Amino acid sequence: MISILAPRSLRPAWIVITAIAAAAVLSLFLLYTPRLQTTTSRVVAPDPVNHIVTDPSYVDNSTTENVSPVIADGGLIDHLAQYFIDYPLQPPYKEQFGELGQRSRVLRDWMTLADQSPESTTRDLLLNAAEKVAVSLYPFLDKSKGQNTTHKPVADLRASFEPGSAGVVIPTSNKTLRFAAHLIGTLRSVLNSTLPIQIVYAGDEDLGSDDRALLSKVVESGPPLEFLDILTVFDDSTIQLQTGGWAIKVFAALGSRFERVILADADAVFFQPPEVLLDHEAFIRTGALLFHDRLLWKDVFPERNEWYRSQIRQPSAALDKSLVWTQNYAEEGDSGLVVLDKSRNDILVGLFHICWQNSHDVREEVTYKITYGDKETWWLGLELTGASYEFSGHYGGIVGWDQVDSRGRHKVCSFVIAHVDAKDKLLWYNGSLLKNKGKSSMTNEYEVPTHWMIDAEWEKGARKQDMSCMKGGEVRNMTHYEFSIMERSIQLARSLDAMIYPVSNGTEKT
Repeated sequence: MISILAPRSLRPAWIVITAIAAAAVLSLFLLYTPRLQTTTSRVVAPDPVNHIVTDPSYVDNSTTENVSPVIADGGLIDHLAQYFIDYPLQPPYKEQFGELGQRSRVLRDWMTLADQSPESTTRDLLLNAAEKVAVSLYPFLDKSKGQNTTHKPVADLRASFEPGSAGVVIPTSNKTLRFAAHLIGTLRSVLNSTLPIQIVYAGDEDLGSDDRALLSKVVESGPPLEFLDILTVFDDSTIQLQTGGWAIKVFAALGSRFERVILADADAVFFQPPEVLLDHEAFIRTGALLFHDRLLWKDVFPERNEWYRSQIRQPSAALDKSLVWTQNYAEEGDSGLVVLDKSRNDILVGLFHICWQNSHDVREEVTYKITYGDKETWWLGLELTGASYEFSGHYGGIVGWDQVDSRGRHKVCSFVIAHVDAKDKLLWYNGSLLKNKGKSSMTNEYEVPTHWMIDAEWEKGARKQDMSCMKGGEVRNMTHYEFSIMERSIQLARSLDAMIYPVSNGTEKT
């Protein structure tokens, strides 16, 4: 163990990585291997001053008789935890994603063993190790001095999740207020969803009290709208969410009181009630349901694909199905809708990693430079930490309008990406109810879509605000039900626009 704890500067990086892996494997082997009751292993209790005990009420009352295997190997847990703490991951972060994933797997296993242990001494040893290691890996979990400090931030966070709860979480700001109102109105008044809805924002400057009051008025039935200032949950010094843009999404998922989180972008548009996501087979199987982006740009970003491979050494079965992984396409995930079960330790620890990728220094140096925003961080964090997850069965499709080219071939064109459920029925799309939210000249233009297509070839517009098309697949008509949902949602959106931005103001926000 002394060799494992030697300073990194005295040995090549590959030896240190091998040593860490060996220590983790040895630790888990000893934890899981049954011991004879006559074992002669010396009981090593954690040093409450210099080592990992973080709970001041922790008392070592173990004895050499009938000790659990975990207590018998307490010294090994102590040393491994102390190694993680003494040698934290440092910038540059580009090559640290996989290393953090491996350390997080040890953290996850300690949490799981603690949850399964009937013995308080064993449980306390593991949880105390897990608490301090978690904070060393993920500093945002620790409260700032101005907040209620605790010796058990992970336990407190887990305790804040209401057992069995589920709800929709919508991060929004003053800039996306209009779209959030449209989404809330559709969920409640068109789709008749009764799931609680929580709006997450980063301080009053992000979403002011007047705008929060306006959103509250949108809800006419069901549970009242909830609001969560995410800055009251996490220490903002390492994450800087007030200027983080997309980054707030992952912290909203982690900080929400809901155990099962349906995280939706403000400009998401639903064809079905969000409740159906909780019954989706993939979510029930794995605890994490993700949706694919468009299948675009094969072999165009080789450095991105090479970086994935440098950090992922043992791809999961889920990743082996990925065309980004197997055929070098550019973009895997559409994070406009993510469904997670935080009651599962693998999902929770995976979410820690996802949040780390979106923390200020990491996103500025790596994440938002190599990939686009938070899109790829979801599957990457779950993959690297060994969490189970599953993507919807299709890459992104399109909802829009039928067009015919000069050769008489039909295609579907619009400005959004569409997704289907497990039975290939339209489920949701991103991009708002507006026909094209990207053009300032179309801020009040709505049009009910009529057709959709999936599993076909994309004709990508040159710019984000330009129309894109899908061709070469079956042009499908919207059903009467789907058309009705869109028609009613747009009608409601127009009335909400008038309520939120009355004409008398002389201006209208977008």
